[in-house]
Amino acid sequence: MPAAGKAPPVTVETKKKPQSPPAKAPRLTAPAGDRREKQALPSSSVRALARERRRYERHEVKRFTRRARRRRTGWFVVVLLVLFVGGLVGVAVFSPVLALRTITVDGTSRLSASTLEKAVDGQLGTPLALLNYGKITHDLAPFSLIRSYATEVVPPDTLVIHVVERTPVGAIQGASAFDLVDPAGVTVESSKTRPAGYPLIQLGKGRVDGPGFASMAQVLLALPPAVLTKVDTITAQTHDDVTLTLSGSNQRVVWGSSDHSDAKARVLADLIALHAGSGAGEYDVSAPGTAVFHRD
Repeated sequence: MPAAGKAPPVTVETKKKPQSPPAKAPRLTAPAGDRREKQALPSSSVRALARERRRYERHEVKRFTRRARRRRTGWFVVVLLVLFVGGLVGVAVFSPVLALRTITVDGTSRLSASTLEKAVDGQLGTPLALLNYGKITHDLAPFSLIRSYATEVVPPDTLVIHVVERTPVGAIQGASAFDLVDPAGVTVESSKTRPAGYPLIQLGKGRVDGPGFASMAQVLLALPPAVLTKVDTITAQTHDDVTLTLSGSNQRVVWGSSDHSDAKARVLADLIALHAGSGAGEYDVSAPGTAVFHRD
């Protein structure tokens, strides 16, 4: 019982609100198409994959080793080839086995082959690959009868020189001798008397380097041998006034210019065959299409 005079204590009951559970973070769910389920591989599959991996690595090592071996072999073969070719070149250039021991000259008639061989024998003993062709040209230069030449190396030790001599086309009478000259005006031979079988080239006031001589040379080269042997003299002062006289008769030929000389030569041969015994006269072939023979 409460004491008199004191008020009884008052008890206040407070109801606690029930606490709501904490909000859970929303769970994200991947779309159905992106879901991938992880499955644990059995141990046998892992071992099989490991074996396959080791097999692949061994194969790659062997493949790389084979490639490196082939590359080394290729370089080794290349080096051997270079050394082999270099050895051949060295033998060809420096070996006395391929040195020049014999010189042969052919194609000569007026020139002496032995004289030409002696002129170039300074290179005997020289390896064929080291022959000085400029020196050969220098050694043969004094021989004016050589129109051209060609060299041929015949292993193991021979050099052949093929000579083409100058061919005379006529004779020019000088102050004290007759000079046989070729179409270039080079003197092939000189003699005190007129050379038989060659026409006499009459220059007059002309020169061998003038147009008259060039025209006469062209005409003489165009004549067939049967007609050329009948020509006694030929004269020209210009390109357009070539004239010939025939030996053994009083017949002459008005040639005109040296143009179309081949056609004129054929026409003249036909006319001579017809009129050789007709006595003195003149063949005019200056216009080969209307060539005629005029009796004096």
